Amino acid sequence: MNRIAITGGIGSGKSYVSALLEARGIPIYNADNESKRLTVSDMNIRKGLIELLGEEVYQEGMLNKPLLAAYLFASPENAAKVNGIIHPRVKADFLQWVDEHRHVGVVGLESAILYESGFDDVVDAVVMVYAPESLRLQRAMKRDQASEAQVRARIAAQMDDEEKRRRADYVVMNDGSISLEEQLDVLVEHLKKGK
Repeated sequence: MNRIAITGGIGSGKSYVSALLEARGIPIYNADNESKRLTVSDMNIRKGLIELLGEEVYQEGMLNKPLLAAYLFASPENAAKVNGIIHPRVKADFLQWVDEHRHVGVVGLESAILYESGFDDVVDAVVMVYAPESLRLQRAMKRDQASEAQVRARIAAQMDDEEKRRRADYVVMNDGSISLEEQLDVLVEHLKKGK
């Protein structure tokens, strides 16, 4: 089995690329979606967040997102504490999911914060979806109905795209200059051959 990660900065199109890969028969684990699910359902995460932030971090069984966000974004130290509770459980869940898909030749992990979360150590190859910052900014503003300042703040909070690009095994250009379909056909062919 070949385990790949799909990563890229905000607005790069990694979710779109993940959907295209799924259409080509590669199951994708979306770390962001699964993290949200586990933050509510995983008892270890709940216990850790309650110990860190108090009982009010969950209200009527649901995560108090404003409280968590206020704490998380207050400092890098706070973010590290929260991530130290959530990321190991997401990684364990991904590995269990991989085991359930062991009959499949290639599986994928979509993660915007692949390197920051340490998830790159559980995959065999990294696919970086790349688009120029100006295009990413436009896409994210339109998709999220966010201001330029809000999107720029999110971009600044993530690892630099050029660093991700340098570390990646494959780069998929998603700026309209090269056919995305053709790039993915070549990528899938390489991956299915175990390269």
